[in-house]
Formats: sequence, structure tokens, C-alpha cells
Amino acid sequence: MGLHHRAAGEVWTEEEVKDVKKQADAYGFHLDVVESINVHEDIKLGLPSRDAYIENYKTSLRNVAKVGAKVVCFNFMPVFDWTRTDLFKEMEDGSTALFYEKAKVDQMNPYDLIEQTTTSGFTMPGWEPERLKTIEQSFDAYKQVDEEALWENLGYFLAEVLPVAEEEGIKMAIHPDDPPWSVFNLPRIITGEKAIERYLSISDSPSHCLTLCSGSLGANPENDVPAMIRRFHDRIAFAISVT
Repeated sequence: MGLHHRAAGEVWTEEEVKDVKKQADAYGFHLDVVESINVHEDIKLGLPSRDAYIENYKTSLRNVAKVGAKVVCFNFMPVFDWTRTDLFKEMEDGSTALFYEKAKVDQMNPYDLIEQTTTSGFTMPGWEPERLKTIEQSFDAYKQVDEEALWENLGYFLAEVLPVAEEEGIKMAIHPDDPPWSVFNLPRIITGEKAIERYLSISDSPSHCLTLCSGSLGANPENDVPAMIRRFHDRIAFAISVT
């Protein structure tokens, strides 16, 4: 389930989520998992305005719980969410897929990638037009935010939303960074086993969980995904297998 027309920070209203539920019901689907209620950039940056956006997030959690949501998959990736160099990479069987080429990104600036990504007429989560309009300001703001500051801001966010998630019976399952390394010198923190261990140690709340995405974590050959599954299996609320 996702209201991808919604800008990060806006409330997912009860009426909107009920409308999505009707659409799902018509095709025999359920809304057990929501991916994603986007986290506003001000929360990640730790700005004073974050508290208002966190209150909106809590309201959205309560509203999706009313239609049966049990898991909310979210991410804490700065500026961009999922980063790709090709939205239509042709595969051997003639199908197309999203594709990321690190060497290409290393030779690009973010504005080139934005132009390349948006000229197709399609968008990905984190690449919404209203978000890209302020991209220069976002990069400037992150000059003051390193990995440790991002960890601190994530902890602040979780301390606020986890009690609401518990009340509503929702598991908050963070999605690993995709790709699991810094892009354009922006901090990324959910990148591998040690990072997941640190993340899960933030709280012992039953709502404090992990999304296991084999595609994201597996992009780094140093990540032993089967080992992570064995180690963290009791905290994995949502799993995605990507090849």
C-alpha cells in the first residue's frame, strides 16, 4: 500500500487510506504492509520543524492501522531514496528492470542524475518533483549532518513514533539503504550487519523491526545476507527478495 502522490510529511488521511483499501478489496488483496510512509527531510536533518512532521507521521500511523496495516516499511535515506542509473535496463529475456551502476554515479553530479531519472516521465519514491525542487538546499543542509548526527536524528524519530506504533499494533520495519553506501557524499547508515545491530539496539519495543531486502544489502558483496537473516530473524517484520 502506498499513497505515492503524498509529499513526505503530509498526513495520510483516514478517507484516503480507506479509498486505497476499497481498491485493494476489489482485487482480493489486503493491506497488511504499507511501503512507505515517507519520513520528511526535516526529521532526518533534526530541524526544529521536525516535531510537527513527526506528529503528522503519528496521525498517518493511526489512520493506516484503521484499515488493518500491521507493518510500515520506511527508510531514513537522506535526500534521495532508492538511487538508480537506469529505470529501463533491458534484460536477456527482453524485460526491463531498475539498474544501478556505481562507476557511472561516481562520474556524475546529482543534477545530471536527476535529469536522467526524471526525463522518462516516471518517478521513484524519494524523487517526487516537489522534493527535487529544493535539492540544492537539501545538499547544503546535509553539510552539517554526518552519520552520527543522522543516527541521533533517527533515534529521536523512533522515540516519538514507536509508542504510537505499539498502541496501534504496527511494526516499524526500516528498509536498508539502497545502495548500501554513501551517494554523492550524503550520509547513509543502514548499510550492513553492524549497522543493523546498532539500529535494533536503539529500542526493545516489539514494534522496532527490520525490513530484510536482499537486493539492497546484497549489492555490497561484503554483506552476508543469509547470516543476517539467521541473526536477526526474530526482528524481521517484512522481507523482500530482489535479484
